[in-house]
Amino acid sequence: MKKIIAVASFTAVLLASCTPKASTATAPAAATSTAEQIAQGKTIFENSCGRCHKLPDPTSHTSVDWVGIMNRMAPKAKLTDEQHQWVYDYIVSVKK
Repeated sequence: MKKIIAVASFTAVLLASCTPKASTATAPAAATSTAEQIAQGKTIFENSCGRCHKLPDPTSHTSVDWVGIMNRMAPKAKLTDEQHQWVYDYIVSVKK
């Protein structure tokens, strides 16, 4: 499952790097989680991430930046692959 997330993350980074730089407004990638799972992702974000440090504003980074941040932090928070996806989908669903 980690390989699938890694491949999906790499693909997202690759696709994002191919987009025109002149674009000022881009829509976040479509979430793969349901609304209920995204709500769980918000709870996990607040409880698991907030346990160790101040919560960052989800809009403070791009969805591509969050891929790297999540890949680095999810193992520290002991998130399952599903929880990792739910938290990521919550973070990128927050509107700027």
